[in-house]
Amino acid sequence: MANKLLSEMGLPNSIANIFAARNLITAKDVFSLTEFELMELLDVDLAVVTSAVAHISEITCPPYQTALSLLEQRGQNENMAGHLPTSLKGLDNALCGGIPFGVVTEIVGPAGIGKTQFCLKLSLLASLPSSYGGLDGSVIYIDTESKFSSRRMIEIGFNSFPEVFQTEGMAQEMAGRILVLRPTSLSEFTDSLQKINVSLFQHGVKLLIIDSMAALLSGEGIQGPQRQHSLGWHISFIKSVAEFSRIPVVVTNQVRSQSCDGTSHYSFQEQSRGESPEAATKHDSHLVAALGIHWAHAVSIRLIFESRSGQRFIKLAKSPVSPPLAFPFKITSSGISLLNDDGVKMPGPEIHSISCQGHNDVINFGSEMMH
Repeated sequence: MANKLLSEMGLPNSIANIFAARNLITAKDVFSLTEFELMELLDVDLAVVTSAVAHISEITCPPYQTALSLLEQRGQNENMAGHLPTSLKGLDNALCGGIPFGVVTEIVGPAGIGKTQFCLKLSLLASLPSSYGGLDGSVIYIDTESKFSSRRMIEIGFNSFPEVFQTEGMAQEMAGRILVLRPTSLSEFTDSLQKINVSLFQHGVKLLIIDSMAALLSGEGIQGPQRQHSLGWHISFIKSVAEFSRIPVVVTNQVRSQSCDGTSHYSFQEQSRGESPEAATKHDSHLVAALGIHWAHAVSIRLIFESRSGQRFIKLAKSPVSPPLAFPFKITSSGISLLNDDGVKMPGPEIHSISCQGHNDVINFGSEMMH
């Protein structure tokens, strides 16, 4: 508003012409000077300056709003924003409709637990025609660990939505709506994010997935203040994309254990060396989400994927609309499936803990092995 032109503010011609003659073009130009400085520059009386500044201020400053109007506006925005249903009835009920628009949702858990499987299903649901309950849009999928599998995604689609995928050409059309980016460095990832704002509108994007953040940051070896600065910038940018585009943004996060010498060990790093997820826990008695507390405060929804005694769970650890709940699930040819829709309430400490006890990280479907 400070850059609003004085010529558009309906000032009397006598004072407007003087402003123009003194090269005062915008409201910012006027507000950067005191009233006495304006008197001297414009060579007019104090009363004239005071009247002009008051007029400019009234037009430039946004009107006040009551607490009630702000509450009503928020409710309208939430109703307009909507949700992306996950097709998991219990989880959708707990989240009042599914993954919310306009905020960042985090999926955290050890490698191979099912985070990417969940993201693949969300991609299909966002690109699904609206007549079948989808968002009928495009998806930007940033795949930093090269785990995106188009073959697995089509398999999930055929088994979840046979009436859609058996239609001639529909599988190709759906797959064509999912735009996959594979940055190999943090700088490439940053460039991808900066280009996304344009793509959101050009391609009718209805979902952004980043799978995952932790892999890039750990791969760069950034530590200390530099790591926090880089993470802070990316957090702010990702949140702004969610808020201004009003689309769901889903980001996966890895887990780490802290060894006695103070170094961090990530589950995907152990996996790349051929170790099982349980091997990662040997460094400490429990796992924690990577990226730290700054990142944890930035996300609005946190879903923890874990395994206890061989049983996988989705834990709704953070949500402004739901109590902490845990849902047992399994992974099938059609993706993730809840074993019951009721969920189990968990106390604070337990809902935030992360376990991978008895977890086998390889999922076999036909001749293909999926992580």
